[in-house]
This record gives sequence, C-alpha cells and structure tokens, in this order.
Amino acid sequence: MNPTPRIASALAAIAAVAIVVRFAFAEREPPTRCPRGLDPEGARCCGAGQDLVGERCTGPLIACGPGQFRIDAGIASACVLEEEKIELPGGVLPPGAADWQRAPSSEPIEVAPFAIDRGEVTVWRYAECVAKKACKELPGTPEPGLPVTGLPPEEAERFCRFAKGRLPTAAEWRFAASGSEGRRFPWGFTGLVCRRAAFGLEQGPCSHSGTGPDLVGARPDGATPEGVLDLSGNVAEWTRDPDGRYRARGGSYRSRVAAELVTAAVESPDPRATHVGFRCVYPIAKGTAPPAPTK
Repeated sequence: MNPTPRIASALAAIAAVAIVVRFAFAEREPPTRCPRGLDPEGARCCGAGQDLVGERCTGPLIACGPGQFRIDAGIASACVLEEEKIELPGGVLPPGAADWQRAPSSEPIEVAPFAIDRGEVTVWRYAECVAKKACKELPGTPEPGLPVTGLPPEEAERFCRFAKGRLPTAAEWRFAASGSEGRRFPWGFTGLVCRRAAFGLEQGPCSHSGTGPDLVGARPDGATPEGVLDLSGNVAEWTRDPDGRYRARGGSYRSRVAAELVTAAVESPDPRATHVGFRCVYPIAKGTAPPAPTK
C-alpha cells in the first residue's frame, strides 16, 4: 500500500495541532494596551524604561507616550499629558444619543459651542492650584501623570473655576463623547478594546492586577475625532445635570462590560469615590456657556 497518503494525513494533523497550540499561546498573551513610548507594566502603562514598583512607575525614563512630556522632580521622572483645550462647535445632541439600547429621550438637545480639556485633570496640573492655595491638597504623593481622584464634585468645581472654567453639563460631556451623530463610544460605534480605553484593569479583560487608573492620555487610539481623550474608561468624570445634581459619566478602570463604558453610561457614586475624576469646560467666543454654579 502506498504510504504517501498516510504521511500526508499525519503531517496535516500535526500542522493542525501546531496551529491550535499557537493560537492558545497567543490567547495567553496580555492584550495590547500601551502606545509607542509607553511600556506595559502590570496593569499600567509606564514611560519607556520605567518599572512599576507598588502602584508607581519609577526608574530611568527613556520616552513618554504621544502628547505627553517628561517632568523631573528630584530623582523621580514621570510622563504627563500636555495641557490642551479642544474647541467644539456645538450642535444638536439627538434623542437617545450614544446608546441605541436605551429608550430615546423625548427631545433633541441644543448644545452651544464650548471648549473642553483634552484629558482628565492630572495631579501635576492640580498642584498649581494647591500651590496658590486655591485648592485643597491631595492625600499622599500621587504620581504626577495620573488623574486626580477622590475629590467631591464641589472641590472639582473649585479647581475648574481656578482654571477659568467649570465642570461640564451632562449635555456638554455627552456631546464631546458622542458628537451629533450619537457615537456609542468616543471613537465610534464599535471597537471596545484595551488599546482604546483603560477598562477592566482589576478583574479583566484588560488586566487582573490593577488597583487604580492609568496615566492620563495613555490610550490615544480611543480619542474622539476632535482629539479628546479618555472619555471612556480610566476614571469616570463628574458632570452637572440640569437640576444641579452631580453625576459621573464614562466608566472607569474598574468597568468590565460595554454598558458601563458607552457614552451614555452614568452613575451616582460616593462623592469621594476613588474611581472618579474630572475635566473642565470653558466658554468660547462663538457661544455663551451657562454660568458655573455658585457656592
């Protein structure tokens, strides 16, 4: 009997097993999270050359990520997102914008032009307000490039007033995240993956060792078409509802499912929740923004 068919069959079986093993090992690799200039360290992205020691990126810093700059404070170095305001032209936030799984609101909302911080307020940026005694000190010595967390919304408003702005209204935040087309995620309608949002860092799917947020701006692939970063994941963000209540939007590093990360996601957390941060908005010449609340 000709052995050639048997040999060919055996080789095909071996090749199939090899492919399965290869994919199995690929599945065990950690998901891609960090952009050029940042290296994956535990659940975090650290500046190239640094190691994650405890909860802090430390060691010699070779490079930072896109849009970040290097600071040197004593013997410590850190990557911090460049401060920038993104101007948005305003427009109509359609009924049910950002989540087709929910019942649409009764009326579209007209949003006036405004500017918004490109990223969440960092510890480094907040320190200027503390130095000028306009804001309260943060506990401990958090890493400069991380978002400020644990502040009640009233304290967040205090910083935004110092920066000549205020917290965004719910409609402004949603417009920045979803646009007039009602995007489900800041970058588009699909594609929730670890390189676009800092989510699932505590219990998966993006990591199982996380204890806090990542560097602000460490997911540039998740930017809106206008360039606003981190509107899904990393930290949820304080916003102000029409009735004056403060609620948090956008999900955080703790979030694990899409429903917590869509641009319509909202929660009412503890005022000092450690997974909640903030960014500010600012009036621009093209429109008149509603005034900041008085205290």
